[in-house]
Amino acid sequence: MITRNYKSSVPLPLESGEILEDFIVAYTTYGSLNADASNVIWVVHALTGDSNAADWWSGIVGEKAIYNFSNHFIICANLLGSCYGSTNPLSENPKTGVPYYNRFPLVSTRDLANSLELLRTHLKIDSIHTLIGGSLGGQVALEWAYLLGNKLQHAIAVAATAKTSPWVIGFNEAQRMAIASDSTWGQPQEDAGSKGLEAARAMAMLSYRNPQDLNAKQQETTDKLDGFLASSYLRYQGAKLTKRFNAFSYWTLTKAMDSHDIGRGRGGVEMALKSIQAQVFAVGVNSDLLFLAEEARFLSQAVPSGSYGEIVSKAGHDAFLIEFTQLTSLIEEFYRS
Repeated sequence: MITRNYKSSVPLPLESGEILEDFIVAYTTYGSLNADASNVIWVVHALTGDSNAADWWSGIVGEKAIYNFSNHFIICANLLGSCYGSTNPLSENPKTGVPYYNRFPLVSTRDLANSLELLRTHLKIDSIHTLIGGSLGGQVALEWAYLLGNKLQHAIAVAATAKTSPWVIGFNEAQRMAIASDSTWGQPQEDAGSKGLEAARAMAMLSYRNPQDLNAKQQETTDKLDGFLASSYLRYQGAKLTKRFNAFSYWTLTKAMDSHDIGRGRGGVEMALKSIQAQVFAVGVNSDLLFLAEEARFLSQAVPSGSYGEIVSKAGHDAFLIEFTQLTSLIEEFYRS
């Protein structure tokens, strides 16, 4: 495993009209290129992920996984706005000499894809065998697949959509409202909004899971009036995230998710999807309440060369981070077809 920083010498014009200059993209690589450079696997992480794909997706990326270090050259970059090495709201704004904080520019999934394209060019990678991502990572991957054209052979979008629905935007907005209600939000300090972030994460966990899963795992075994397991679980998840993430990056990346619309400025979603040249494999989760399985199925039907697979799980949206055996089998079947 090798982790490096790419500092762009090319400014990144954003869809918002702002320009991000002097930015850094942190990235991690595993394995090595083969003789004809045909073994590139590019992984895109989800909302609070990082570039160490073998850590958070160990069943998919690893020594004995479907994408292993012996046969593949695997790349995963930390998305702009995230707090794991790439330029983000806590980075120094070159124009002011102090961190951006809540003045970090609005970035879209298309902007994130454009930043990955700059990294690909820097690394002199002419073609990508497989581009894969889940949730927000799958959305960014689809945007990038559109841009890559014939430089990409396979695009795998897991628990992702071609356009963010009002349902998901509503969940994200409620979470940002929780962050904004924190009295420290807006202050120029790294931990601003941290208590609000705890509440936001608790909301998010309810959308990442399915009621069946939560009911089974947090069911009470004794009579109670208060102090329920479900309450403790959500508070624990909120506190856990604030130890490794910050409200500024959370705000930035949920906004990026909201912006996702592959058809914006391209004649609509269906027309844009028809322009993707890669073979697309859309994987839905039958119990996903956030990015619905039917949205993934639509995606597979709208591209010129698409197929659909479904993870069957009670875990909900987070099944893409849990059901490694199923996902591996689905990907293997996709490659055989």
